[in-house]
Amino acid sequence: MRYVLVSGGVISGVGKGIIASSLGLLLKTLGVRVSCIKTDQAHNREVSVDAGLMSPAEHGECFVLSSGHEVDLDLGNYERQLLAVGPNADRKYLSVRLSGDNNITTGKIYTEVLQKERRGGYLGVTVQIVPHVVDCIKDWIRNVAKRPVDGSNEEPDVCIIELGGTVGDIENMPFVEALTQLRHEAGPSNFMAVHVSYVPILHGEQKTKPTQHAVKTVRSYGLIPDLIACRAEKPLTGSTISKIALHCQVQVDQVLVVRDMPTVYQVPLLLHEQGLIPLLQSKLNLHALNIPPALVDSGKELYQMWEKLTTQTFHSSVDISLVGKYPSHDAYLSVEKALEHSSMHLGRKLNLHWVDSEHLEPKAQVSEPEKYQKAWDTLKKTSGIITPGGFGHRGVEGMILAANWARDNGKPFLGVCLGFQIAVIGFAREVCGLSNATSEEFDAVAKDRVIIHMPDIDRHNMGGTMRLGLHKTIFEQGSEWSKLRELYGGAEVIEERHRHRYEVNPQYVDRLINAGMHFIGKDTKGERMGVFELKDHPFFVGTQFHAEYQSRVLYPSRPYLGFVAASAGCLDEVLQKQRDGSASLVNGVNGGHIF
Repeated sequence: MRYVLVSGGVISGVGKGIIASSLGLLLKTLGVRVSCIKTDQAHNREVSVDAGLMSPAEHGECFVLSSGHEVDLDLGNYERQLLAVGPNADRKYLSVRLSGDNNITTGKIYTEVLQKERRGGYLGVTVQIVPHVVDCIKDWIRNVAKRPVDGSNEEPDVCIIELGGTVGDIENMPFVEALTQLRHEAGPSNFMAVHVSYVPILHGEQKTKPTQHAVKTVRSYGLIPDLIACRAEKPLTGSTISKIALHCQVQVDQVLVVRDMPTVYQVPLLLHEQGLIPLLQSKLNLHALNIPPALVDSGKELYQMWEKLTTQTFHSSVDISLVGKYPSHDAYLSVEKALEHSSMHLGRKLNLHWVDSEHLEPKAQVSEPEKYQKAWDTLKKTSGIITPGGFGHRGVEGMILAANWARDNGKPFLGVCLGFQIAVIGFAREVCGLSNATSEEFDAVAKDRVIIHMPDIDRHNMGGTMRLGLHKTIFEQGSEWSKLRELYGGAEVIEERHRHRYEVNPQYVDRLINAGMHFIGKDTKGERMGVFELKDHPFFVGTQFHAEYQSRVLYPSRPYLGFVAASAGCLDEVLQKQRDGSASLVNGVNGGHIF
């Protein structure tokens, strides 16, 4: 097994996840099978077992895997970059599906060690950080690295490990020691260390001292960087690069400049231009791998598709309002990326307008009239409205008002999870005459709870107890008219990822249907409402599932593609291409897998 470690210095949030996933993509363009591991122990002082109970307002979104595990949002970066094609593509090599074990947390490691100690697994020996915790980390990495992740039974060739946090954090130390030992045990041709550092600009001068100190620190722990990836707002000068190489004891070609790009999807191209692939091949002795010619050809095609899609020139744009309740944009990272994927495939530049749902509420008109006016002006001028997932009562009334306005004014709308539920509530209030309709989440004793807590979900323990992971949705007979179903190719069954503990109250379903809300997709028992769509509307769709989790750069999510196409005024064209069985994209880029 070959390993590539990506660590970070100077500051957190420097872009390790994007660089790690970009490395993985470039390896896949060579035909190499790739897996990824993210360790989480520092950026949120994480002794937690997983990301499920962390506040999205503070830590960003919780990404959900097909297995149902709730993990760090960087695993979403890995899957978006590495699962390049659609779920039904015959070239499974190009896909990656990770499991919860690919996200290692301090909580998981200490739980494993303490359970083993309680079972007597250490035979009375004093349990210590070194060797027991460190050995547990190494064993976890080795075991997970060998697992097939691409739909085949083949062991990956390379495992990319992202070390969470910033080197030097006290929470990092057992993981740093474990990786130092792993480097020694794997051998020099099987381990490559990439250190990501930030190069600030002060008074017009590019400062290298922070990077020098960061590299000195990481070297002192035994993790000798083979490459230094310098994050910077602008390109670095030749003298700056030479200075970093000299004082960090690497060659000039081992210093990569990762400047700000128009889109993160161009980072792999930037790294490729700087000769990263030959460096990977040399350091990891990739020429010794026996890669089947078919995988090499698929890798070349992957790079061509990626380059063509991500460097296209946009001649028109589409304006979307994202009406959410969390101030942190990272709370909706997968939603934003899914919108980007669809926009790129349609040849449109995405202009995403962030609307705080609380600013749409009547109380804001009194307390913050300027913000109230701006929020409504933004909502009304954009071409489409999306209400994403979330938890809690705050800001919900504003989301309901946004959904109602989109419904009443023929504005393309997509409601996801909570966004699905609030659209049902708004419909029940305005169309069904249930003026006090609400969710049990917001008022547990209300009369008209059109959204209720799922009866089979644990009400006492919150961690990992929701309806999580990949579940089937069955399209109803007679729903052939549905635009969404047509976007899925007329499929009878689809599989998407879920994360919720509330659902539409079965007692109100018939009343909602009779009023015109068509629940065209349900669970396998036909009991849970999974998708609604309005018939006489340009595009008004809600999904209980989170389709954004499976959206990929070269294969955008179907609900998001339909929503963005409707917002851009080209949905009919997209649907016609679907009927024609065309592999061409609307803007002429041939992705080969979109339809």
